[in-house]
Amino acid sequence: MKREILLLILFGAAVTPMAAQDWPMWGGMPQRNMTSAMKNLPDSWDVNSGKNIKWKARIGSTSNGNPVVADGKIFLGTNNANPKNPEIQGDKGVLMCFRESDGKFLWQAVSDKLESGSENDWAEQGVCSSPAVEGKRLYYVSNRGELICLDTEGFTDGKNDGPFQDEVHKGPTDADIIWKLDMMKELGVRQLFMASSSPVIWEDLVFLGTSNGRDSTDEKVPAPKAPSFVAVNKETGEVVWQDSSPGEGILHGQWSSPAHGLVDGVQQVFFAGGDGWLYGFDARTGERLWKFDLNPKEAVWPRTRNYGVSTPVWSGGRVFMSVGQDPDNGDGVGHTYCIDPAQRGDITESGRVWQCDTIRRSISTAAVADGLVYISDFRGNLRCLDSGTGKPYWTYDMMAPVWGSPLVADGKVYLGDQDGDVAVFKAGTQMTKISEIDMGNSVLSTPVPANGVLYIMTSSELYAIAGSPGGTEAGGSER
Repeated sequence: MKREILLLILFGAAVTPMAAQDWPMWGGMPQRNMTSAMKNLPDSWDVNSGKNIKWKARIGSTSNGNPVVADGKIFLGTNNANPKNPEIQGDKGVLMCFRESDGKFLWQAVSDKLESGSENDWAEQGVCSSPAVEGKRLYYVSNRGELICLDTEGFTDGKNDGPFQDEVHKGPTDADIIWKLDMMKELGVRQLFMASSSPVIWEDLVFLGTSNGRDSTDEKVPAPKAPSFVAVNKETGEVVWQDSSPGEGILHGQWSSPAHGLVDGVQQVFFAGGDGWLYGFDARTGERLWKFDLNPKEAVWPRTRNYGVSTPVWSGGRVFMSVGQDPDNGDGVGHTYCIDPAQRGDITESGRVWQCDTIRRSISTAAVADGLVYISDFRGNLRCLDSGTGKPYWTYDMMAPVWGSPLVADGKVYLGDQDGDVAVFKAGTQMTKISEIDMGNSVLSTPVPANGVLYIMTSSELYAIAGSPGGTEAGGSER
């Protein structure tokens, strides 16, 4: 049973696209819209000849934690199949840090696998969380279900910062832990297969899903009272508020990530539960403001009832969300919703702006730009819809499963697939494919734009792609 990433997805929007600069978290900004205002991004390259390849770096063999770019560095989650430290061998969860300018490996955070095995920590899947960076602090969820705060400099500065002083590895290429919250030990969480939530930061809080789920036989929820959603103080790691709304209703696992938005003057955080409901909370207090059933009334688990694996997107006063299941469950009926989060209570009817039922199960997050929403499903279909009405404009079949999400930037739409192809389209109501590039290995991630460079992560390599020819491979330990 291969769970190469149920996560990537895990597979956002600023109400206005972000400027050409860093991409410090999953989706670029807390709204999680997969869009960017960046210009002059390449629409063709070749990984064999090196055309438009600025540099490349080897990572693991299964890489689920999408890259983020901040503070002159690139951070991503992977496994230990290509050890950066020859003294650290075996299956581990790894968060790697590279220099943005040339791909030089700087440091890594390494976590042992859980003793309970694949029920809680699937073999070879590594770190599935995309980190969030603010200033000199990085927040991510380890394979062991720990929310960890790191110093972005690692031990390269020779200092052991923060109250946590018990790092196992303290060499110049190791991570410097500021604090950690073990959600399994301290909150009673029982993650199913993996912990995959990508944190989002607002003011002094870090929001994340705990990945609390059923047992591997799907017979019961071992910890129904454990939190599914938490808000944590970013300075101390203390839990500020928590919510266990899905409770016994969790259908399988919970692998979505939260989003944040300002709704009619109220700061809200949006969480997709493993019970098939989307929830809106007051970001400061944790008060549940509304809930929305992401399934038709007649839907029945597991054939037609789904839950959110993708990330909700806040854009233009609306929340966009697709539903799916564990990719091991295959293709099936899915839905995409546009929701008005200004309502209160059960807003399944009152908050529904539109619903698209032609989409299949999806673990992909939407990209909303210029009145259009681009969304892909697990079967491999990329759809362009009107963001106000849900009217379909065009569909393109990638002819392979899609785990990641579409990116809209520089008037183009980028999307990768499991077969290793990245397709580039002209953004707009007419379907125009510009190019299709073979990356040589599965692309289960989402393309990331930062500072004029496009970053694409395959299962085993990270590519920096720019407009001018390069062909340089990152040197030293990256080879």
